Amino acid sequence: MTPVLTLHNSLTRRDEVFTPADPAHVRVYVCGPTVYDLAHLGNARPVVVFDVLARLLRRLFPRVTYVRNITDVDDKINARAAESGEKIGTITARTTADFHRDMAALGALPPDVEPRATESIKPMLAIIEKLIARGHAYAKDGHVLFSVPSFPEYGQLSGRSPDELLAGARVEVAPYKQDAGDFVLWKPSGEGTPGWESPWGFGRPGWHIECSAMSWEHLGESFDIHGGGDDLIFPHHENEVAQTRCAFGTARMANYWLHNAMLRVNGEKMSKSLGNFLTVQDILAKGPWAGEAFRLLILRTHYRGLLDFTFEGLAEAKAELDDHYAMLSRAPEAPEMTDVVVEMVDWALAPLCEDLNTPLALGRLRDLRTLENAATVGGSPAAVLARAGKHWPVLPGLAAAAFREAAAALGLCGTAPATWLQGGEDTGWIEQAIADRLAARAAKNWAEADRLRDALKEKGVVIEDSAKGTTWRRM
Repeated sequence: MTPVLTLHNSLTRRDEVFTPADPAHVRVYVCGPTVYDLAHLGNARPVVVFDVLARLLRRLFPRVTYVRNITDVDDKINARAAESGEKIGTITARTTADFHRDMAALGALPPDVEPRATESIKPMLAIIEKLIARGHAYAKDGHVLFSVPSFPEYGQLSGRSPDELLAGARVEVAPYKQDAGDFVLWKPSGEGTPGWESPWGFGRPGWHIECSAMSWEHLGESFDIHGGGDDLIFPHHENEVAQTRCAFGTARMANYWLHNAMLRVNGEKMSKSLGNFLTVQDILAKGPWAGEAFRLLILRTHYRGLLDFTFEGLAEAKAELDDHYAMLSRAPEAPEMTDVVVEMVDWALAPLCEDLNTPLALGRLRDLRTLENAATVGGSPAAVLARAGKHWPVLPGLAAAAFREAAAALGLCGTAPATWLQGGEDTGWIEQAIADRLAARAAKNWAEADRLRDALKEKGVVIEDSAKGTTWRRM
């Protein structure tokens, strides 16, 4: 039986049971990056959040199509090219590659489809023509604009009236507008600016029409879930809804809208002027552990809650992962008790079906770790079993097997434990010191063996002797 999935729908502003239009094929669209610079920490949060959602949906439904776009035509890109002297294609190719590499380092799987705006001009033109034909758009002075007054339900997603939206927005005052709130679908391109031939002259698309076109091209006129950061609700997502619904005459563009809250750094809004602007690559530079630790840090806060990044929090996340990997390094293969393992996994992941409650799911991962440690190194499992309301046998390897699968659903703990615990760097000098210590022990030179052990400890390396041999880990 498929578990009931509940999601908070930004459109209705309430939690709703997720019922896909076609249970055999769930369709999801998430706004991707504008590729003109390195991804910053705020860019990373929706990627991780919706990666977890996609992983969950694939556990619950037979087929999922997850689309996340690349915006590679935009005025920000044009400005960066003019400022740097680089060709636009060079900038977008480099920053797209940077984005892919950075998100992979955070454990995010690639989307099923990743359309680029520059490859989707035809569907953009088709939608614009439909809007003009239906009386929802008009052309003037080489521009095509959407007529906001023509869509009475404008503002439904953000929950504000057109007047309130207009008052809180940066609205361009232009002579070609019929109404101050109208927004651009197509605009003329001058020399040196990317452009395409259209019925309204050589030009390029506005930002909002790009996502309407790419979601339509790959998911249809209406689909299940649209996601992104809550800073996109207005104007971007509001305008997407207006364009798509008016072009196709549909009651909804997406049936469920999910939005993650923003990320702050040390309690303040991230900005270059405050000196707290951090890119994902700034975090990854801390070490081979940093990508997974940052992912865990993101998941420790519910996606709709404000996330405050600190380096202390990153260190805490790494320490938690160290404990996870240490448990996995000790755990044997699970005995043949598959039904119990499945039950443990389902219990650990059940909070994800409650509007992606990742903090509670992570708490249950820690409980599975406690169960495994009780079976292998001692301790009481009573509190965990009481919380779960279960009478699971406490046997070596059992909880660890459930932990591995549940952690994988969150995109965590996929590294070999030995690799994680040993830091992932050149460890030849450590292995040599251990070999020298073993030789000293064999020669009963206890003083030298102790000296080598202490020297390694001073450098942050802990030696552990057991019946299986000598292993080491980072402190």
